[in-house]
Amino acid sequence: MTIELHTWNTPNGRKISVALEEMGLPYKVIPVNISKGEQMAPSFLAISPNNKIPAIVDPDGPEGKPVSVFESGAILLYLGEKTGKFMPPATPQARASLLSWTMFIGTGVGPFSGQAVHFRAYAPEKVPYAVNRYDYEVKRHYGVLE
Repeated sequence: MTIELHTWNTPNGRKISVALEEMGLPYKVIPVNISKGEQMAPSFLAISPNNKIPAIVDPDGPEGKPVSVFESGAILLYLGEKTGKFMPPATPQARASLLSWTMFIGTGVGPFSGQAVHFRAYAPEKVPYAVNRYDYEVKRHYGVLE
C-alpha cells in the first residue's frame, strides 16, 4: 500500500522523501502549501496536530490499520522500525545511541538551523542578539557532529 507524505519543499519535508526512497517504500506526495496556511486546515491538523510538515499516513500501519505519524524524527524512527532499514542491532546500547542522535538532530540541529535562517533572512526586523545566538548554536552543533 502507498504511504501518503504530506509535505512541502523544505529540508524537513525532503528528509522523509529521501528516507522513503532509500527504504524502497511506495509513497505519494500530498502538498501542504505552508506559505498559504494549508497546514492549518482541519484535515491536516487531524494528521499533524502541531500543524507542521512533514506528516505521513501509512494505510498499512501496525496490525494492518492506518496510522498517522508527525514530526520528522518520529517518522524516521517509525519507517526504520517498519522496514528494519537504517536501524542498529537490537541492543540497548545501540538503541540508546540511535535515540540520542535522533533527538539531537530533531531538537537541536534542525530547529536551531531553521531559526538561524529565519532571523538572518526572513525576520521583519534584524535582531542581532537572535542572529548571534542561533549562529553560535548552529556552529556548536556542527562541532558536535564532527
